[in-house]
Amino acid sequence: MNFEEIVKQRYATKIFDKNRRVDEKLVDRLIEIIRMSPSSYNLQPWMIKIVRDDDTKKKLLKASYNQPQVETCSHLLVFCVDIDVLSRLKKIEQAMREKGVEEEKIKNYSSMIIQVVSSMSEKDLINWLQKQLYIALANALNGAKYLGFDSCPMEGFDPKEYSKILNLPKNLIPTLLCPIGYAADKPREKIRLKKEDIVF
Repeated sequence: MNFEEIVKQRYATKIFDKNRRVDEKLVDRLIEIIRMSPSSYNLQPWMIKIVRDDDTKKKLLKASYNQPQVETCSHLLVFCVDIDVLSRLKKIEQAMREKGVEEEKIKNYSSMIIQVVSSMSEKDLINWLQKQLYIALANALNGAKYLGFDSCPMEGFDPKEYSKILNLPKNLIPTLLCPIGYAADKPREKIRLKKEDIVF
């Protein structure tokens, strides 16, 4: 399946087949696709909590406004933004060193990130970081279809309740959900605007 076919065939699955599990090797491949996602300044400000067990999914159902894909999916990917930018920056610095990047370039990169982050209010910082997660989510959605299973992008959930149920550290803010599995529903015909309605 080529990329054009993937984006045309992918759809927001509402109900998954609870009896079919996505193989963990395929999940690992999907995570690798997500890991390669671009982000502003290559900050990669995401952490993904993978929920596999049915008991936890049931607990999350109410906090997801009883949307059935949360309970019926094989795996629930909870995309969290990491607001501890400095700790993440240290990891990126180390990765740059391992790739042989010159210390001067690493220093300049870090100084730029610190300057950008320090110029923002906490609210603006969170908003900026959360925008990056949508890029990673797009890779997850198309990546799932490429690997042979289905998915659904979701914003409709209570982040505070998710944090409590999943016992997340304070630096992680649940932002997006991506349940994956094998569809138990059928896609409707896509409704999209015409080319002239999106290009001028």
